[in-house]
Amino acid sequence: MMNIFNEIHFRNLHGDILGGVTAAVIALPMALAFGVASGAGAEVGLYGAIMVGLFAALFGGSPTLISEPTGPMTVVFTAVITKLIAENPENGLAMAFTVVIMAGMIQILFGLMRLGKYVTLMPYSVVSGFMSGIGIILIILQLGPILGQPTPEGGVIGVIQNIPDLITGARLPEILLGGMTLAILFFMPGGMKKYMPPQLLVLILGTVLSVVLLSSDEVRRIGEIPAGLPSFSMPVFSMEQWQLMMVEAIVLGMLGSIDALLTSVIADSLTRTQHNSDKELIGQGIGNMMSGLFGGLPGAGATMGTVVNIQTGGRTALSGLVRVVILLIIVVWASGLTAFIPLAVLSGIALKVGFDIIDWGFLKRAHKLSTKGSLIAYGVILLTVFVDLIAAVGIGLFIANVMTVTRLSELQENDVEVITSVNCTECSLSPYEKDLVDSSAGKVMLLLLQGSMMFGVSRAISRKNSEIQGCNALIIDLARVTHLGVSSALALEESIKDMLQAGKSILIVHSSGQPMERMRRLGILDKIPDKNLVKDRRKALEIALYADEEEVPATS
Repeated sequence: MMNIFNEIHFRNLHGDILGGVTAAVIALPMALAFGVASGAGAEVGLYGAIMVGLFAALFGGSPTLISEPTGPMTVVFTAVITKLIAENPENGLAMAFTVVIMAGMIQILFGLMRLGKYVTLMPYSVVSGFMSGIGIILIILQLGPILGQPTPEGGVIGVIQNIPDLITGARLPEILLGGMTLAILFFMPGGMKKYMPPQLLVLILGTVLSVVLLSSDEVRRIGEIPAGLPSFSMPVFSMEQWQLMMVEAIVLGMLGSIDALLTSVIADSLTRTQHNSDKELIGQGIGNMMSGLFGGLPGAGATMGTVVNIQTGGRTALSGLVRVVILLIIVVWASGLTAFIPLAVLSGIALKVGFDIIDWGFLKRAHKLSTKGSLIAYGVILLTVFVDLIAAVGIGLFIANVMTVTRLSELQENDVEVITSVNCTECSLSPYEKDLVDSSAGKVMLLLLQGSMMFGVSRAISRKNSEIQGCNALIIDLARVTHLGVSSALALEESIKDMLQAGKSILIVHSSGQPMERMRRLGILDKIPDKNLVKDRRKALEIALYADEEEVPATS
């Protein structure tokens, strides 16, 4: 029976404490930045970092994974807030947190259904395009705050349309703070990062400089955030809003699952361990449910926090719990210190996260690797940024899967071989079998199949049906077929029906296994005499050639 708790022990106490402390140091500025970026408030980011981090650490399946609000989850949640507030100004924000609860339930359902190993089976071009699109959205949404202006309404389009006004109304002190933040985040030497995370450095330095050199009127700040733990709130929605919220929850739940499991794979590669993907989904789901119930941002596995946690010694979920304790202390006793943090600094942090989310490595080489793959990736980016997140993933998956099926069909057509006469040297027959086929004078058609016959192969089989017309007997060789899909089986059934209706013979060469069981369950074998179901291809050829004679010659 699976242990419900994550791996927690005290044999690596020093490493886990150090990993947890370091992860908390990185989590604080990121949580504040994502909270502000979402439009729900800086404290919402902290609540999400605490709730998701706590329950994912307790009940997850990846001991070293650090879970907290991430760039992709924040972008999607921001879109959810915008849409639901437009639908219902009074309860829109409460409905958005209900969507987070529902997303958590969906993740738990994925885990209970043991779908963890399938969640990340998406074409890389679609995942890359979607993530890159989210990174671009995050960057665009920070253009206003980093110029000292509030983010215009209307999402990405609204910001782009108002760029001239944003530039005209730009405030120099905030531009300088945002520029300093980006300069440190991009150009801080790697050696210094070992001693001071750049996010924390810009948070402290930006705050100190703004307090010492600038007045309160010259720079916008976070302001006071509520001290103490968040309050519990019941889900809010009506049956009329159920469908809209469910669609948003599915997108959020899927994205969170993919984000967490991909980060778990990175953690596995660093620690040489193997995570439990289904258990991790359950832990992530519980974390997001609790975050939604207490008004926090949704979260997932965070690559930066996870890598730093492992590099500084974290090996069990105790490091994640230590990180939560430190964040709790900040929320309960030190929340007043965050009041002086400039919004431009947090905007710079969020903008750098958006830059890092963009899959530069793939996008630079996509056109060299695959023209079709690059078109899908770029198309998904454009749909994500300018149309809709759901449409981007749906259309991208549809096109990618159609292209994959088409390519597989083309490849598997090589596994469908039709022989009516041996006029080529590449036919996979023995010399004796070739002699038998030659002696049939084109009256016996041999259909050779091999490998896995999935639904894409049915088209190739159907095209071969036109070659049956002039034959007296059809031999279907399934001996080397490992799997027969329903579509391929039904395509074979059409061939068999055509032959039987014309009063011609059907023989099937087979080995015991799934292909024959599939055809038997579909009732395809009911009209074929048992003597025509053989396990030897030579025997089938002899039966087809000498069916009208009293005695079939012995196989040589």
